[in-house]
Amino acid sequence: MRTAVPAALVAAGLLLTACGTLPDPAAPAAPAAPEKATAAAPAVKAVAALGGPGTACALPVSFGLAEGWKPEAVKNPEDPEFAALTRQGPATVRCEVDAKPSGNIGYLRVWTAAKGPARTALEGFVRAEKGSSAVTYRETEAGALPATEVTYSVGDKSAEGAEEERAFAVATPKGEVVIVHLGGLDTDEHRAMLPAYELARTTLKAL
Repeated sequence: MRTAVPAALVAAGLLLTACGTLPDPAAPAAPAAPEKATAAAPAVKAVAALGGPGTACALPVSFGLAEGWKPEAVKNPEDPEFAALTRQGPATVRCEVDAKPSGNIGYLRVWTAAKGPARTALEGFVRAEKGSSAVTYRETEAGALPATEVTYSVGDKSAEGAEEERAFAVATPKGEVVIVHLGGLDTDEHRAMLPAYELARTTLKAL
């Protein structure tokens, strides 16, 4: 099962003066050059929550859902007959949130792993992703919880063939690890869906 793009870079404008001339000290200061627009997609607001009582997926955490994203619990994820689809390394998939109704092709998938360090579970999860490369981890936060986040590529290592993916992992107060992974049809789709992923990360709460 295909299953979390580096942070956007904001370029600062440079103030250039004419070659061979000195600025007039009596002249008013030039206005600061405006910052260039960030490459990240705009933020989105939560229209619903996922993970709590009465929601589509029973999870150890809850987080906000972007408009149009449709969650569905994975049926019988522990069935060994479907292990190739429902397990990745130490993690078992519990919920799929489909982006298609919002106009993108991809999923947020929520996985759980046994009690242990979040980073250890996330590293095992990524190692189990066939063809993963350019793997980078960083320590961050998911809501108020410490988290580990990973960005990596899957597939052909050439610039055109590799697909960007991203995931974060948290250890809940009860010890169970939750991994939220963003995968898309290709890198363009992945980047377009990042606001929904960031919404899930920043609004995450342990239940």
